[in-house]
Amino acid sequence: MTPDQMTELARSLATGLDAADDLHHAILAGVTEGTLSDREADALFPKVRAEASTALAARLDQLDAGFLTAVIRHAAGHAPVPTAATIQSHLRQTDVAPVMTPDPQDTPATALPSDRAGMPAFSDRAFDPWFAALRTGDDMLYGYGLYGEKRRVYQADQYRDASGPEPRARHLGIDIFAPAGTPVTAPLSGRVHRVAYNADPLDYGHTVILEHKTEDGTPFWTLYGHLGQPLVAEGAAVNAGQSIAPLGDWHENGGWAPHLHFQIITSLLAQTDGNFFGVGHDSLWPVWAEISPDPNLILRLPETVFTL
Repeated sequence: MTPDQMTELARSLATGLDAADDLHHAILAGVTEGTLSDREADALFPKVRAEASTALAARLDQLDAGFLTAVIRHAAGHAPVPTAATIQSHLRQTDVAPVMTPDPQDTPATALPSDRAGMPAFSDRAFDPWFAALRTGDDMLYGYGLYGEKRRVYQADQYRDASGPEPRARHLGIDIFAPAGTPVTAPLSGRVHRVAYNADPLDYGHTVILEHKTEDGTPFWTLYGHLGQPLVAEGAAVNAGQSIAPLGDWHENGGWAPHLHFQIITSLLAQTDGNFFGVGHDSLWPVWAEISPDPNLILRLPETVFTL
């Protein structure tokens, strides 16, 4: 595509977005598969932003430019994250340590789909005694919240943004429910990218993001949400199996029953602080599933723990 053609496409797309109720779907409609090279797809969003009206520019500036570029790449027929396949291949082949102690591989478990009959919501304090009653004596029990699950709790305005009316309601991590104070450990060696306290109600509370690398140096990240006070500092090296934090209680974990939100991230998009999207748009699942693939690539739990 010539520079003039790129400019004309950007201008046309900006015009379409200006009147769009849903910006993501307008991008999918305005970018034709096969018309843009990899490099052109990466370069299109800044050109659209330059052609945008004042109102559209203000709207776009509220959104993650990296995610909008991933949507453009998807619409053009490219992988939303160019390095995602390499990272997933690496994770299938590399050795991992448990993400919690005791080892989930050797611990009784139950699936916790959000629509499980009789189960209180994860944000309802009645969940704790309900979950405790599932245990046999003093034996440890892990409960698993599902990756890719569309959850009603995420229908609130907190999970909508300037892109349009669709909430981010599909879960990008695996939740591991256990008593507060249970040790959370690094499954892979790496370094501490961010330590943060995300204080909004139903956010992550204490959060740690670790950075790792594949054999060829491609970076990727793992996120640990709903923690107690972290035991690591930003920039520090972390060994596989090292304890990074205890599991947090209600007052410090965003207001949830104690559990770990564990997530893989292949691209941080335009996010630079200690937070990251924990849920994605259902209609854009092919994009989100490349940004945050199934955490069971690392956990390696049998599928039986995710079904009743």
